[in-house]
Amino acid sequence: MILDLQHISETPIHNFKGGDGMVYTRMYSDDLNRIMLARITPGSSIGMHTHETNSEIVYVLSGTARIMMDDGEEIVHAGQTHYCPKGHRHATYCEGDEDLVIYAVVPEHGAGK
Repeated sequence: MILDLQHISETPIHNFKGGDGMVYTRMYSDDLNRIMLARITPGSSIGMHTHETNSEIVYVLSGTARIMMDDGEEIVHAGQTHYCPKGHRHATYCEGDEDLVIYAVVPEHGAGK
């Protein structure tokens, strides 16, 4: 199955998960996964949230992310990946003057059994 997220219309979300500013998403979801291409504008963020029943893999396509986790923070650059395991929390901030573009996959644990 090919998913071309560029052909899914972009949805603007203000204060995504309690974060600041604007995040623009192109998303596919089913019972097993959520797959998202997101553009986070400078000064904006995806707020702190916990992955109770899933995990999240975030690949930075362009820009720089500052990711706050339950045990600290990390700076993630284009070409790098951040992983938030099930049961942990994180928030993603756009650092710098350019948009942060990420590709995120959120697989549900135990789905489809």
